[in-house]
Amino acid sequence: MEKLKILVVDDESRMRKLVKDFLEREGYEVLEAGDGMEAMDVFYENKDIALMILDVMMPKMDGWQVCREIRQESKLPIIMLTARADERDELQGFELGVDEYISKPFSPKILVARVSAILRRTNALTNDEVVDAGGILIDKAAHTVKIGEKEIDLSFKEFELLSYFVENQGIALSREKILNHVWNYDYFGDARTIDTHVKKLRSKLGDKGEYIKTIWGMGYKFEV
Repeated sequence: MEKLKILVVDDESRMRKLVKDFLEREGYEVLEAGDGMEAMDVFYENKDIALMILDVMMPKMDGWQVCREIRQESKLPIIMLTARADERDELQGFELGVDEYISKPFSPKILVARVSAILRRTNALTNDEVVDAGGILIDKAAHTVKIGEKEIDLSFKEFELLSYFVENQGIALSREKILNHVWNYDYFGDARTIDTHVKKLRSKLGDKGEYIKTIWGMGYKFEV
């Protein structure tokens, strides 16, 4: 399989090298750019970039401008890196179509996990519609779940919830994040909805339900 290309855009060369080393270790091909103008040149020269990691604060052309311009051309997944954990920044990012938002300083391992999760979600990592997560077989196309030969009867939301957990294996997910992704931003329910669905999902998965770990005071994590 051809290596997926990731473009890392940051004006700090040390930061680029750190991120590049971690991504290359996971088998990705990494392209670099030191400012927004250079990022646009690399983007136009490489139509097969699978994902972009983009710093907000940069000379010549900041991350917001780069994001705006790319969104006119492409739905390329974008992870924004920012030094400021400002809610307004975050909202602006999501309005511009940013897929994920990570505040500096961050753990490179978490960044790599987020990259893999987004690429799984956008199907760049898997052409195989059946995903095996520790013996739970999820067929995205048929919308079915099997453990061994036995089909597990899940509701639509339970299926979506399980798929979201599996796409984000090993990542701690807050209840708010789960609500936003599985129930969408327009849902004004409360977190107990998630707890109820997780409880039912665990019960239906039997022994495999143990893969869904509770993180007290925060949310859940799927780990095989």
